[in-house]
Amino acid sequence: MKLNKIGLFIFVAFLMVFVVACGGGGDSSSSGGGGSESAPPTDVPAAPVGDAAKGEELFNSTCIACHGQGGVGIEGLGKSIPESEFVRGKSDEELLAFIKVGRPTSDPENTTGVDMPPKGGNPALTDEDIVDIIAYFRTLQQ
Repeated sequence: MKLNKIGLFIFVAFLMVFVVACGGGGDSSSSGGGGSESAPPTDVPAAPVGDAAKGEELFNSTCIACHGQGGVGIEGLGKSIPESEFVRGKSDEELLAFIKVGRPTSDPENTTGVDMPPKGGNPALTDEDIVDIIAYFRTLQQ
């Protein structure tokens, strides 16, 4: 019985050391200890999402008619994607929402005078497809 208590004590001590070493010693932000070393940095951009190669294929079957080969734009139809500050300034989530609804000519921010239909006129595009297209956009702007 004495051996079991010693073994239990060693196990608990080991477990406590392990938990503290792994940063699981409680919420350091409430203790005023400045636990910034365990908090993830907030200025690191999110990892790219989507498959840019698949996005290029989808772009070439849906968006190319207005935005041109490589997204360079077609005057009077679609803007250049590589040069677009609009695309550059939006998060992937914001672009997804935008592409899903499009931009009618009645929108004051429409500068082409041509409707951008929802989903680029391809209602079969899924959210995942659009995210892939956005991943392709990001490669065009590098």
